Amino acid sequence: MRRLLIRALVIVSVLAASVHADETGGSRLSTLLGSGEDAGFVKAFAAREFEFPRDHGPHPEYRNEWWYVTGNLDDESGRRFGFELTVFRFALTPEAQDAGWRSNQVYIAHLAVTDAEDERFFVAERFSRGALGLAGARAEPFRVWIDDWHIGSEDAGGPWRLYAADDEVSIDVALRPLRKPALNGLDGLSQKSAETGNASYYYSITRLDTAGELRIGDDSYTVSGLAWMDREWSSSALSPDQAGWDWFALQLSDGSDLMFYNIRKTDGRQDAHSAGTWVSEEGSVEHIAREDIEIIVEERWQSPAGGSYPSRWSLHLPGKNLRLTITPVIDDQELFTTVRYWEGAVDINGERGDLPVTGRGYVELTGYAE
Repeated sequence: MRRLLIRALVIVSVLAASVHADETGGSRLSTLLGSGEDAGFVKAFAAREFEFPRDHGPHPEYRNEWWYVTGNLDDESGRRFGFELTVFRFALTPEAQDAGWRSNQVYIAHLAVTDAEDERFFVAERFSRGALGLAGARAEPFRVWIDDWHIGSEDAGGPWRLYAADDEVSIDVALRPLRKPALNGLDGLSQKSAETGNASYYYSITRLDTAGELRIGDDSYTVSGLAWMDREWSSSALSPDQAGWDWFALQLSDGSDLMFYNIRKTDGRQDAHSAGTWVSEEGSVEHIAREDIEIIVEERWQSPAGGSYPSRWSLHLPGKNLRLTITPVIDDQELFTTVRYWEGAVDINGERGDLPVTGRGYVELTGYAE
């Protein structure tokens, strides 16, 4: 009963921001992460010094923030799984409210698991206010949580643990970063549109060794593989003429990693502020501008609930002599949560120069269906 009450209160509070968008035909996602109603919040205007583990923790003076972990896992027999656990923080007001049940901080979490062999996709969602320990985030030791769902550690310097459980699925894995955080954008400042302050602070840990247990129904699997963590916080990110984005997080067999987000305008054109990051085999980081890369949609998938999503891509990055084909492990990896979107595990095949390259990754598609 408590969770049902909290869920109702949070939906009313968070989705109140989407009323104007619904009335005018806009995107609910654009409104939640848009440039309106942000007076009083701190904005991302200029590059800053990042400090870890401090910046793994919360930044409550900004309106929205997320901790995003996706990964591809195999069990001991080679059975393939994908997973996503994301925790979002939304500030309802710029003024802190932290007394008893009162809090201006709202947390939402999404859990998704892909079972490639049986072509099944599972989704769960949780809501809570950031009060009385129900949900929250801290920097040292790093931990973010909603109820018993969490990412982080209990002890300073200890290993990270990711845990989330629902009736149908659960995941309990240890995460060990294999690379230092890569700053996206220009020194971590990721500009999303031409408007001053329409930017975020954004970094990624592109490889985390991952191992533990995954459950689907009554079946449990010992799994291992690689995960990717994205961290981003801002007070306004999308402009009214931006509909959503296509986000690629790709881990290649030669040891390199590629992140790219293609921001789409409401008229279908690619926004000039689309950008990405290349992480070399040695761990060096390089900014990728929109003109540096070409991504072509080769196929589309029609959702049974309505809406059409890209479902196969060709990617060309001339500066790295890289050509890739990116294919979802299953077509239907659509989440019906507070915001409807597609996010799923993908396979990668291609060439880098004269050598073949393979890989795995995750793709997120937003703004294609309401």
